[in-house]
Amino acid sequence: MDKVDILISGGGIAGLTAACAFGNAGLSVLCVDPTAPVTVRTAEGADLRSTAFLQPAQALLERTGLWARLAPHAMPLQTMRIIDAGGADAAPRLTRNFDAAEISDQPFGWNLPNWLLRREMLAHLEGLPNVEFRPGIGTDGLLTRDADARVRLTDGSHVNARLVIAADGRASPIRRSADIGVRTARYGQKALAFAVTHPIPHGNVSTEIHRSGGPFTLVPLPDQDGMPSSAIVWMERGGEAQRLAALDEASFNAEASARSCHVLGPLTLTTQRSVWPIISQIADRYSAQRIALIAEAAHVMPPIGAQGLNTSLADLRALLALVEASPETLGDAAMMDAYHRARHSDVALRMRGIDLLNRASMMDAQPLRDLRAMGLNALHTLAPVRRGLMRLGLGAKG
Repeated sequence: MDKVDILISGGGIAGLTAACAFGNAGLSVLCVDPTAPVTVRTAEGADLRSTAFLQPAQALLERTGLWARLAPHAMPLQTMRIIDAGGADAAPRLTRNFDAAEISDQPFGWNLPNWLLRREMLAHLEGLPNVEFRPGIGTDGLLTRDADARVRLTDGSHVNARLVIAADGRASPIRRSADIGVRTARYGQKALAFAVTHPIPHGNVSTEIHRSGGPFTLVPLPDQDGMPSSAIVWMERGGEAQRLAALDEASFNAEASARSCHVLGPLTLTTQRSVWPIISQIADRYSAQRIALIAEAAHVMPPIGAQGLNTSLADLRALLALVEASPETLGDAAMMDAYHRARHSDVALRMRGIDLLNRASMMDAQPLRDLRAMGLNALHTLAPVRRGLMRLGLGAKG
């Protein structure tokens, strides 16, 4: 039977980052995932979303040694632009910029494609002798005790670990094994994720356009084939999202360009389109005996304001700080309780804010859309409020 300090269930971006972080801290780590990561953009099953690592997340990646690999591929996000296009015509009627220079000498964050993140993280793990990644293998059973946890894997082997980290998604098998419940809110929305090229340079500006159905977000990517490029997340009500996903490429380009209000010119699809449902979900507890939940095993939120994975990496920062402060008590009851207290209330508050923003972005009635535009203008006009919102978006509390 294998013995490790930490077993991580889930080899997505959060799980792989956790493996790098704890491996870099000198702990023995085994990370498993039933699905082998797709590391080529054009391959079937590639994750076509992108991740904007905000300043605190980038600092964590630097600590783990990952940032040196990622930096050459990262696109800085200097400005967050919000456009309200909720008038009678689908055109910008209010544009407000939030510039990172107001609060920092660094960009808000740096954007990278998810498939590339997996590629570079796996390459980094190969240089950590105390970390093992086993793709194609998941967890199949869990027994926890005061001293450790015994995990049965899908290949029939068993592993003893002092701590089990559940980074295995919104339907987390580890969370279910620990009998931790969740509260879920459904919006009737789906999100389309894809990448495009466009003739107008993005200028390191991330643009979020609100009309109805949900935000249409363009996030800067490095140039592709000599053309400016952006990753897009397009949120719509479920039926409309499915209709869009089924369009031929020329028709889809036309509809995406119209929904973008042509702020970067006509958009040209350069990847497949992926579709996934939008929900909010939070676990009742973030810990159990010898178990810590992180990322979507603990919380799921709509992709607004780059909060999703950055909140996940805040989970990891909190857990890493507890482990580094007292490695001899790794995974014990006091540490697990401290982790739950450190994260649950903060995430719940952040999720309520994202929920309100998403519901506002879905508004169909014209008077409500007018009220949304007035609110955006008021928040931007008051400089102390504007700067406070930017700091809150980066992860500051209160």
